[in-house]
Amino acid sequence: MGPPPYHLVGTTSGTSADCALWKRILSRELRLYQLRYGRRLSTRGAAKLLSHMLHPFKGTELCVAATLCGFSGPSLFYVCSDGTRLEGSLFSVGSGSPYAYSILDQGVRWGLTVEEATSIAREAVYRATHRDAYSGNFVDVYHVTSKGWTRRTREDLKEDHGDTEVSTPKIGCSTKA
Repeated sequence: MGPPPYHLVGTTSGTSADCALWKRILSRELRLYQLRYGRRLSTRGAAKLLSHMLHPFKGTELCVAATLCGFSGPSLFYVCSDGTRLEGSLFSVGSGSPYAYSILDQGVRWGLTVEEATSIAREAVYRATHRDAYSGNFVDVYHVTSKGWTRRTREDLKEDHGDTEVSTPKIGCSTKA
């Protein structure tokens, strides 16, 4: 029995049940591939496999968007529930993406240290969760290298922003008659 597929990290957004199901299906298929062929499927291969498995559901209510990051050669892929598969160097997935991209577009550049990149990623997720009602409150940052991935301690962003409810501004209200 070979090592587990720790060469690959994935994130998802969409309907939680759909995401959980497809994560399980992809994990199973990656493990079966490893058992059949005695080697791990590359990140590119995993993205292609997921894309091909999701494509028949195009036009249905299936809602899954995933990023797959791995180091079978550094690679990052975006896969959507309609079967779309894109390769790139930077992706943000989910309803909070526009807020995250506003930070990522300003701060990401080649030559960042791990700590600088981690700080920018954390800030991008923080801004997304602060501005988007459908984003969660937690930040999970992974560092992927040729030796595998490491995960930082999970951070609860509610602690950074305060645990009180955010008050909604009242616009156009007057108490005078």
